[in-house]
Amino acid sequence: MAFIRTLQMTHFRCYEGARLDGLRPGVVVLSGPNGAGKTNVLEAVSLLSPGRGLRGARVSEMQCRDARQPWAVAAEAETPYGLVRMGTGLDTQSVAEKRIVRINGETVRAQTALAEYLACVWLTPQMDRLFLEGASARRKFLDRLIFAFDPGHAGRVTRYENAMSQRSKILRENERPDPVWLDGLEAQMAETGVAIAAARLDFMALLQQACDQAADDTLFPRAILSLRGTIEELLRQAPALEVEDIFRYQLRDSRSTDARTGGAATGPHKGDLFVVYAAKSMPADQCSTGEQKALLIGITLAHSRLMAAERGAPPILLLDEVAAHLDRGRRVTLYEILLGLGGQVWMTGTDAHLFDSLGVRAHYFHVEKSHLLRRDGAVAA
Repeated sequence: MAFIRTLQMTHFRCYEGARLDGLRPGVVVLSGPNGAGKTNVLEAVSLLSPGRGLRGARVSEMQCRDARQPWAVAAEAETPYGLVRMGTGLDTQSVAEKRIVRINGETVRAQTALAEYLACVWLTPQMDRLFLEGASARRKFLDRLIFAFDPGHAGRVTRYENAMSQRSKILRENERPDPVWLDGLEAQMAETGVAIAAARLDFMALLQQACDQAADDTLFPRAILSLRGTIEELLRQAPALEVEDIFRYQLRDSRSTDARTGGAATGPHKGDLFVVYAAKSMPADQCSTGEQKALLIGITLAHSRLMAAERGAPPILLLDEVAAHLDRGRRVTLYEILLGLGGQVWMTGTDAHLFDSLGVRAHYFHVEKSHLLRRDGAVAA
């Protein structure tokens, strides 16, 4: 099991300094008015896993206004390796804008080291239009689920994107680019790109099994998942090495076009997650807003069950304003499912009464004007 015992924020977003202590598995409820700083707490937790956090924000955007010292987030977390101290913050020694990560007092070379200890998955109000927006948002959602399950996936995606960026720059800035240089970058794109697509397909098969095993799919309906894309389709028909050769040929053949348009005409960066509401045989983008929300929650719950079964612990779930748009029946059912997962769940809401059915089974904090107060009135800072 992995969960956060203590969370501390310093010069982070709206918090000059705040600390939450004595946390345990189960539900942590943050309630208070809009703009009080609830989502900032979830973002702080999300930064204890690899990536740019639940907002996808730049490192400089997290700095508390007018603070002279750099922002930092620190935590004590119970992990499969015992109690671990971890933290992250603005790297003041780097010319480039990036964040530094420390584990048990030691600076680590890459953020991916965090994934060995904690995995975080989140749902935010901005994701309510996931099925209606472009494919990029759905790919990011899928990759975040895979990062939690397979930390190595983050490195594959980064290597692919870096190689594609370098190739685009060479094609854009050179009328007669060095073909040997391009061949090397395209070989790297082909190898890592096929590995990304294969990892997505393998994970989707496991996630679909978890969706199919849901005990009750009436309130959070069962989803049928599929991946659409050129590389994904090739992998269904041919071995990975053969697909790599085909991908390399496609990249070489599209150089002139890619020089004008940027990026690459094909690759895993063009893939898309397609979701169907199983009971209605209806694509998610044609479902009602409430049905889309329920589908998204159902997929997230299935992922948590998959993580618990395959890795021994569910991820830390960060659910921002999820309860507000659910009727009471769905809320009560959701809370019982979340408690049954056995992990740690952080939830926000403007109305504290939305969480009444949790009773004494949750930690409660009121957030007001960038201050965190326990529901018993004790200041958590």
